[in-house]
Amino acid sequence: MSDGQNSGLSKGRRAAITRQNNAKTLKAKARIAQTLKRIPAEAKKEIRRELAAAAEGLCVEMRGRVPVESGELRDSITWRYGDQARVLYSQGGGGDHELSVRISAGNYDVRYAHLVEFGAAPHIAGGQHEGKQHPGAPAQPFFYPTIRGNKRKIDRAVSNAVIRAIRRARSSP
Repeated sequence: MSDGQNSGLSKGRRAAITRQNNAKTLKAKARIAQTLKRIPAEAKKEIRRELAAAAEGLCVEMRGRVPVESGELRDSITWRYGDQARVLYSQGGGGDHELSVRISAGNYDVRYAHLVEFGAAPHIAGGQHEGKQHPGAPAQPFFYPTIRGNKRKIDRAVSNAVIRAIRRARSSP
């Protein structure tokens, strides 16, 4: 149920619905994890190759879309497999399984990817520039439009890799 549908329910009932939905999500994740454990090693290699190609293609497109001043943000756009440690101070996401990838923009030295992507409202600065008026900055989206624009193509490519891997696994002795 969406929040609009839950608004007429008591707080306790909404909490119960949330717990039920969380339990369903955990059960689904457990089923997926069990299924993924049964995938043969050769099939996993093929799927990871396809994921790597898709992730690198997204990174190349993002690097072409990101506004460049120093080039540091552009150069920080990278990917890793989901079972590898995430890049600290980065924007982005992905799964946490060996058959997923995590694409990120930003790192320890480049901590402003989210400000470029979403923009910043005018405000009084704090910290090192305490009290100064910041004029704000317009959003210059490069990350999520790239993901959304390529989602179907990547889903299709990864699905085809899974199908090929399953067929190979079935046909091998």
